[in-house]
Amino acid sequence: MMSVFNSMKINASGLTLERLKLDTISSNIANVNTTRTAEGGPYYRKEVIFEEMVERAQSRLTGQFEKRTAGVKVTEVYEDQENLRRVFDPEHVDADEEGYVLMPNVNLLDEMVRLIEAQRSYEANATALKASKAMLNKALDISKG
Repeated sequence: MMSVFNSMKINASGLTLERLKLDTISSNIANVNTTRTAEGGPYYRKEVIFEEMVERAQSRLTGQFEKRTAGVKVTEVYEDQENLRRVFDPEHVDADEEGYVLMPNVNLLDEMVRLIEAQRSYEANATALKASKAMLNKALDISKG
């Protein structure tokens, strides 16, 4: 049995995850043409890796311990170092001896799709959280009367 508080906790973790995804995607988009970073070399596309949080809880009905979801957690922000683009631009300050510049592996179209997906997921979690809050308020109203 899932409590309203557990559902709120799950939605809150989803909101946190989607916010981090939005920040990461925004960083990727902002650096689509960055050929030199503080670490040296081009910007590498970043991606948020996450997994389900599972906790052991005792069932109120059976008294048995069971696994249940407790939301999601970020395990890492992965830096993809594959598929850098080599662009011929001998006038560029970061061009090598052959006139090629290593460009970030950020595809603007893919990032825009990820951005829309993260926005929709964020909105879905916010709506579910709002519904849980409304149910809790309704339960409190009923208990008063």
